[in-house]
Amino acid sequence: MTTQNFAAALKRVLVHEGGKVDHPRDPGGRTNQGVIQRVYDGYRARKGRPKHDVYLMETTERDEIYRAQYWDAVRGDDLPAGIDYVVFDGAVNSGPAQSVKWLQRALGGVKVDGEFGEATLAAVAAHPDHDALIAAICARRMAFLKALRNWSTFGRGWTSRVSGVRAIGQAWASGSVGPVLAHAEGGNAKATIGQAVPAASPAVGDVAIGGGVATGGLGGALQQAQDALSPLAGNSALIGNIVAALVVTGAVITIGGILYRLWARRKAAAQADALDLAVPA
Repeated sequence: MTTQNFAAALKRVLVHEGGKVDHPRDPGGRTNQGVIQRVYDGYRARKGRPKHDVYLMETTERDEIYRAQYWDAVRGDDLPAGIDYVVFDGAVNSGPAQSVKWLQRALGGVKVDGEFGEATLAAVAAHPDHDALIAAICARRMAFLKALRNWSTFGRGWTSRVSGVRAIGQAWASGSVGPVLAHAEGGNAKATIGQAVPAASPAVGDVAIGGGVATGGLGGALQQAQDALSPLAGNSALIGNIVAALVVTGAVITIGGILYRLWARRKAAAQADALDLAVPA
């Protein structure tokens, strides 16, 4: 829980971030050592300096950005050893608010709002097992990453990164040094909620079971055909079979719609949990 931890934590973060990248599927865009162009532009503007290519960023500028934008935002100087690095790395990769949410979810009993206030800090100080807390933070982070649509592209790199973060964090929490980290391809891609996979909608199920906008849709068409043919069923075996088939088809569609609706609600709830959103009603 010292200011010296910033330099050690930044050294590890920079291993994951690598150098100059501009991957088309990375929402961060043009990036140098983990600092994206937009953040660098904001930093230069605040300093009264003209815009500059982030690829030409100086080391002193980089360190100032990391401290102000991420370390201070998650109160790194106030956090215990190990936890400071874990929350800091999450902030760099997914934003301070999201990383704080993972910490708050892992703590339990505190409001999950992404704001690092005194209640959250007190809960960290009171937690009896920092090793377990770090494991829980990393588990929340992995659940979030798996809910992003670019998981197929960057999932392996993110997994390697979080695994290394957990190992280092737990080592520091116990007073050890931890393993030597290696850069993993794709682990430096920004992972933000803007890349979340859209939640499954129960609306398809509503259509199938004739609810809401379904009236006049497929279910309505089947019912109209059944009503029109039913009076003729007694005079023709073929028409009788058609009516029976319509009844069975309607039942299958209705049951399928109900099952889909249940699946969609469960899927949406799991997605909301992974992304730290309010669970849908």
